[in-house]
Amino acid sequence: MTTLPIPSDDSALQLLGGIPSIEAVRELESLIMTLPQADIQTTNVIHGGMCARTILIPAGVVLTGALTNCDNVCIASGDITVTTDEGAQRLTGYHVIPAKSGAKRAGIAHSDTYWTTIWPTQLLDIESIEDEFTDESNLLMTRRDKESLCLE
Repeated sequence: MTTLPIPSDDSALQLLGGIPSIEAVRELESLIMTLPQADIQTTNVIHGGMCARTILIPAGVVLTGALTNCDNVCIASGDITVTTDEGAQRLTGYHVIPAKSGAKRAGIAHSDTYWTTIWPTQLLDIESIEDEFTDESNLLMTRRDKESLCLE
């Protein structure tokens, strides 16, 4: 994740509107990985055959998510422009979004934004759950070397 100047609604939609494919999100991700990184705090709740993973995305952070292996539900609270199954959208306030398996998202937080992803699992160990949810678990903030992150 990286911190960049917060774009206007129009420029954020233009940037993310051009990212309809997984390959395009990966290209953006490659660029982001060359920039100073922000530390994204992550919490997990495992309960009742589900995992709820919440991150706090600071204002100004541009980020990409991991490619998902299962259908899930995303809950956003804040102000973020993000790619969705219906294209790039600016989400202000509180939103509950269904997300299909195989999604890889990109977003730009206009203000501090909480993002929770909920998916089914019968596992109890968070690393195993991450591996079940995505084949890109090595890219998750919980897996990256914290010493390589630049706190903003």
